[in-house]
Amino acid sequence: MSEQDTEKRLAIIKIYVKDFSFESPQAPDVFQSSEWAPQTNLNLRSAHKTTGENLHEVVLTLTVEAKDKEGEQTLFLVELHQAGLFDIRNYTQEELGALVGSFCPNILFPYARESIASVVQKGGFPEFVLQPINFDALYMQSVAEQAKGTDANGEDAAGGESGGDNGGEENS
Repeated sequence: MSEQDTEKRLAIIKIYVKDFSFESPQAPDVFQSSEWAPQTNLNLRSAHKTTGENLHEVVLTLTVEAKDKEGEQTLFLVELHQAGLFDIRNYTQEELGALVGSFCPNILFPYARESIASVVQKGGFPEFVLQPINFDALYMQSVAEQAKGTDANGEDAAGGESGGDNGGEENS
C-alpha cells in the first residue's frame, strides 16, 4: 500500500443550497409598525450521509422564526438546508464523527448565515445577523447524550443505530 493510500484527506468538493424557503405571512401589514422588537427562535440540525466511496454529504439545516413581541404572529420564517460534499478518507470512525458532526457544519455555517441575512433583508426586514455557533460544543453534547442512551454492549437502547448528528436551539 502506498503512502498516498493511507494519507488522511479532507477536501471540500462542493458547497450548495439544497433547500431554501422564506415566508412573511404578515406582509405588508408588518411594515406599518414603527416598533421592531421581534422574538426570534433558531433551530439548528446537521445530518450526514455517505454518497460514494470517501464522499460525504453534510447538510446543515437552520430554521429561523421571528414573532411579534407578544409571540402570537409569525413575522417571517426562514428554512435553509445548506449542504456540502466533502472528500474524507483514512480517518477513524471517531475522527469521522467529529469531522461530519462539527468541522463540516462549521465550514457550512458562514454560507448559511449570509444566505439567511440576505433573504431576510430582501424580504423588507432590518438586518438580521446570526451569532457564531460553537459546533464543537454541540457535537460533544450530542456524543454525551448518545452515550447515555447506549447500553453496555454499545447498542442503542431503542434498538437503532446511533448517528453523529448535532442540533441546537437558540432564542433571542
